[in-house]
Amino acid sequence: MADKLLICIVGPTAIGKTSMAIALANYYGTEIISADSRQFYKEISIGTAVPTTKELQTVNHHFIQHKSIFETYSVGDFERDAMAALKELFKQKEVVIMVGGSGLYVDAVTKGLDNFPTVSPKIRQELIEKLEHEGIESLQKMLKDLDPDYSTRVDLENPHRVIRALEICLGTGKPYSTFLNREKPSRPFKSITLGLFADRAVIYDRIEKRVDIMMEQGLLREAEKVYAHKDQNALQTIGYRELFNYLDGQWDLNFAVSEIKKNTRRFAKRQLTWFRKDEQMLRLDHQTSVEATVEAINIKLKELAHG
Repeated sequence: MADKLLICIVGPTAIGKTSMAIALANYYGTEIISADSRQFYKEISIGTAVPTTKELQTVNHHFIQHKSIFETYSVGDFERDAMAALKELFKQKEVVIMVGGSGLYVDAVTKGLDNFPTVSPKIRQELIEKLEHEGIESLQKMLKDLDPDYSTRVDLENPHRVIRALEICLGTGKPYSTFLNREKPSRPFKSITLGLFADRAVIYDRIEKRVDIMMEQGLLREAEKVYAHKDQNALQTIGYRELFNYLDGQWDLNFAVSEIKKNTRRFAKRQLTWFRKDEQMLRLDHQTSVEATVEAINIKLKELAHG
């Protein structure tokens, strides 16, 4: 599989990754692996911007709504399943497309995961109880104290990620970040990461419009359907948390929607910080044509071939 190519399309939320992925998949006659951790769950589709039925029919997608919010599905599980899917796809395809805004999940497939020591499950349980009684702010403060470096890179609004880092900090007495970027397994295929970017004002405008469209499409109804299960980890995500506060009677609807927009902008900012770390990334304007993108990919491949 060493001559096979995985093209990864990343970038901030609402930048147009899905459209580019489908266009490239059609060009190469191939299929798409979704590395968007929010789109794994079948009960939620509007707030996670799952591709439309038409888009899903245009190109075969993998890892879209294949799990329930009641199932635990970690980045390690995704790495294992995605590698198995790639092994099968590369038997028939020279190129496969992977797309998603979850940088950690993309890196898990292209670079492999870091190895962490085993820690007592009691620590995780204690952190979950702390989250329930004191809120995520208390965990955020702990992480900033125990691992200031990682606290600037992780999605601090994602309790699962924060708890994962804290349990390693507390269980080992060392910062979570010290276990990152150690030697990882090699991959039996080549990969190119293609980042779509735009001016921040453009990204924020696209986010504002997307949230308005989601509300028109029925995001509130979708949140109402899963409200009884709001404590599930899969639902601790932007778009649902804010509407749960509205359904709890804590916020009015207009304020909840404004908070979705604000938190999505913050999320996009963190995504940009994450993707900025990749010096090998092929960076393109979000409006770049498919033809120009393919040309840029070919140039990048030649550069890689010549070291």
